[in-house]
Amino acid sequence: MEPNRERLRTPRAAGLAGIVFAVLLAAAIVLMRIAIPEGAAQTGAISPDRKRAVRVALELVPFAGIFFLWFMGALRAQVGEAEDRFIATVFLGSGLVFVATLFGAAAAAGSILVDQQPSEFGRNFAYTLLTTYSMRMAAVFIFTTSHIGRRLGVFPRPYALVGYAAGLVLLFAGPGFPWSEMVFPAWSVIVSIHLLRLRLRPRTEGSTAGAV
Repeated sequence: MEPNRERLRTPRAAGLAGIVFAVLLAAAIVLMRIAIPEGAAQTGAISPDRKRAVRVALELVPFAGIFFLWFMGALRAQVGEAEDRFIATVFLGSGLVFVATLFGAAAAAGSILVDQQPSEFGRNFAYTLLTTYSMRMAAVFIFTTSHIGRRLGVFPRPYALVGYAAGLVLLFAGPGFPWSEMVFPAWSVIVSIHLLRLRLRPRTEGSTAGAV
């Protein structure tokens, strides 16, 4: 009975962590996009207001990473013995690389806080890490999560299709489509709300095997 009770709590943990992660990541992306727009020529020193926006964004990113790891861990724990080792390895690896590249992009963006005349290199490097590498790892994470959720019967077909579509956008959009990275937090909110609704539904003891 105790393991079943723990498995019932996991969707709630994943849902709450996913929503917090999505809000923090979306806020950080919006602040960075507004403060240091991609592709715009930067002349002179950056204004104090923009530096303040960048500083707030950089403060949010580590917490977004922490809640994403919680979100990923709660999802993986719910799969339990039903996991396919190949898919589970890709799921875990893509999530960890996503966090690493997200932190790298934040560190590169932080260079404007110390340079009086910010160079194009720091800004371009930050956006390259975010849009070319980090978001493509996010796409792989979405693909594997959607596959696992669909195979275990946790994600209805429409949710799985939305996940595959979101993954394709992140995989192929890249730096050519500004703001496309907002697809990842949007998908995280959709999945998290579904997991919270799943947690609140009346469930029989035998139905717990089908949860993510």
